Amino acid sequence: MEVKTKKILVIDDDSRNIFALTAVLKAKKYSCVSAISAKDGFEILANDKDVAVVLMDMMMPDMDGYQAIAKMKEDPAMRTIPVIAVTAQAMVGDRERCLDAGASGYISKPVNVDELLLKLNHYI
Repeated sequence: MEVKTKKILVIDDDSRNIFALTAVLKAKKYSCVSAISAKDGFEILANDKDVAVVLMDMMMPDMDGYQAIAKMKEDPAMRTIPVIAVTAQAMVGDRERCLDAGASGYISKPVNVDELLLKLNHYI
């Protein structure tokens, strides 16, 4: 399989989640970068134009995923980058809340890798 040139940005405040997601994605030949906060993620997005999609943890301190998606949608340089909400919140209405906030997709933790790959392949 050919290495995909577009990158996936994983934004999550838990380094174990970043490690697990990037390990799985790199094993599938995806290129990944990561950030432990939305602020760090915005810096990567500002400096790396090869990011094709963001996997956004929705529950982070300082700026949660809902606030981060809203900020991305306000920025002309970031508003078109698809965001897939990745969250442990899997109650009735959580998916809709993420999509209403501007996420392009939603996946609950623990992540179903096949489902994630289907969503990613839609954007990459």
